[in-house]
Amino acid sequence: MSVSKTILVIGTYDTKDEELAYVAGRIRAQGGDVLSMDVSVLGDPSAPCDISKHDVAEAGGSSIEAAIASEDENTAMQIMARGAALLCSQLHSTGRIDGMIALGGTMGTDLALDCAQALPLGVPKYIVSTVSFSPLIPPDRLSPDIQMILWAGGLYGLNAVCKSSLSQAAGAVLGAARAVEPPVSTRPVIGMTSLGSSCLSYMKLLRAPLDERGFDVAVFHATGMGGMAFEALARQGYFAAVMDFALPELANLMVGSVVNSGPDRLRGAGDMGIPQIVAPGCADLIDFAGWQEIPDAYSDRPFHAHNRLIKSSGLNGDERRMLVRDIVARLDAAKGPVHVLMPRGGVEAWDIEGGATYDPEALAAMVDEMERAVTDPVKLSVLDCHINDAAFAETALSVLDGWIEDGALDRRPGA
Repeated sequence: MSVSKTILVIGTYDTKDEELAYVAGRIRAQGGDVLSMDVSVLGDPSAPCDISKHDVAEAGGSSIEAAIASEDENTAMQIMARGAALLCSQLHSTGRIDGMIALGGTMGTDLALDCAQALPLGVPKYIVSTVSFSPLIPPDRLSPDIQMILWAGGLYGLNAVCKSSLSQAAGAVLGAARAVEPPVSTRPVIGMTSLGSSCLSYMKLLRAPLDERGFDVAVFHATGMGGMAFEALARQGYFAAVMDFALPELANLMVGSVVNSGPDRLRGAGDMGIPQIVAPGCADLIDFAGWQEIPDAYSDRPFHAHNRLIKSSGLNGDERRMLVRDIVARLDAAKGPVHVLMPRGGVEAWDIEGGATYDPEALAAMVDEMERAVTDPVKLSVLDCHINDAAFAETALSVLDGWIEDGALDRRPGA
């Protein structure tokens, strides 16, 4: 018989008591256990919760009385969000919960996003929201493996329509808690970023040699959420080393594109002292959602329409210099070894003579700025090749082998 899984059910039990009780009932009916957390401020639930609103406010460094005295629902809910997120982390780290589900409108969703981000990758986290998948939610608020479902018909009161959403969510979070295999490897892991094999193909050249060296390889698609997952695992100390060769999310962040992974990209491995080999793959491009009109400021740039979901314009020379300075500033803060590879021959598949995004003057500016900006202890190798050439992969392996030989890289799993 399988071990029972406990799901944390989060919500404002003063106004959504009936709906939250329904979710808890569906989880229990499927053999799961429930821990309830009340994040309301003004009212009280019909029955005591396992974690009261007073517990939550205290964990947030305040009190319910202070939240009420603020006379501002945003201020009050931020107190509750701080406390709820901290308690989520503590409950999981002590083994009391196996997943979470939260219900809410905009206020409850705002709090629930913090709770989801407080839990590690691999812990099921489900949000039933009236603004699920809405453009109101910025990309950097989303935890990398979050699940959401629209709370259809759920604005006020339990009904047949919203039961459909609530029952699906209850089954999904419990099922995920039962089925999940947490990201635990028996071999050291190389974390790698890329952008699909048509654009960046070095992983095809690197995977087998890395496997022969005793490493597992996890490749992350650097289109926003992938970068978030990569950074989250780096901060968990999951990687023995990283080959962070796709940095379009930083270019996108710089110009305000929604296709980004938040302000902490290219910081996680460095903060943890994890060895990093870095290259500016696809950092010549600005990615736009396929449904967006290209802003006039970028309408005369080299352009590539990848598919109906994403299209890209090029960065000019000055913008690439600015981006390089940002990249180097992030790497300068690293606590472990860093080696930058700068290929003169191009940084993505279409960055070649005759290619849609080819801009040799802008590429030359990127190379020049990299040579100016990178200083010890960060190392730089400028390569007379394209990022997808065998010479690039061979150089990356040579750097890795050097770290293995001099003991800079710990090959114990999870070390």
